[in-house]
Amino acid sequence: MSTYNSIHIIKELTKIRLTLSVVFSSFISYFLASNEIDYTQLFYLTTGGILIVSSSNIFNQIIEKDLDKSMKRTQNRPLPKNEISTRFALFLAITTALLGLIFMYLINIKVAILAALSIFIYTSIYTPMKLISPIAVFIGAIPGAFPFMIGWVAATNDIGIEALTLFLMQFFWQFPHFWSIGWAQSSDYEKAGFKMLPTGKKDKSTSAQILFYSIWAVLITIVPYFGITGELKLSLAGVCSVIILGAILVHRAYILFLDGKNENANKLMLTSVIYLTLVQLTFLFDKIF
Repeated sequence: MSTYNSIHIIKELTKIRLTLSVVFSSFISYFLASNEIDYTQLFYLTTGGILIVSSSNIFNQIIEKDLDKSMKRTQNRPLPKNEISTRFALFLAITTALLGLIFMYLINIKVAILAALSIFIYTSIYTPMKLISPIAVFIGAIPGAFPFMIGWVAATNDIGIEALTLFLMQFFWQFPHFWSIGWAQSSDYEKAGFKMLPTGKKDKSTSAQILFYSIWAVLITIVPYFGITGELKLSLAGVCSVIILGAILVHRAYILFLDGKNENANKLMLTSVIYLTLVQLTFLFDKIF
């Protein structure tokens, strides 16, 4: 196997772009919590985070290998195409998990526990639950929200109101994000037997829930402005910025509610990614300036 093919396989198994975007949220929240940056600790957080998320992604693909063959979106992944053996993929998943947990433990025990819970919930509960009930998205939103929380806990060794607020920001955001993906890819998910949409179909009830959780995602980002979230704060300029960003997200969700075309779901998905990134940067710049 060539070096290029090996790198390509690792990138696909670890979903490297997704992994880096997840770790980015921990990176941001670490800076939000820190008055002085410990670069050794930041290295542990970044490296450990990449390893933990990569491990979860590999475990997920091992479990869903046969299901991925039936989906156009996933049929070219390394395991369905037999570009790598399941045994070697399992070796990579276990190795990255153990190394990731070691790095997290070097920060503090609370971060290590959250990281371990993240892998367990994602692979052992969320992944199999996708075939059983739409509640899987709610379960998956828990480990999905841990990274934004973990950065703060890494810097402070405390799971307080600040860390919980960051958790809720990313928790509620995941519903419009993943349900818009589920909406646009519904036929593909149905082939594999995944139950991703809250009502199981693309109806007004589903789009209403997407709109509802979009509003909640925005409301949580506003709360720090009122001074009730400890050291996590937001200025007037900051809250105005997140309200504008939130209005764009809610508007996109409302358009999907009015017209359930896949095109509108895709636009909402893209908007949600941009929204989360800009909200996180807004909090960071608000603290710095």
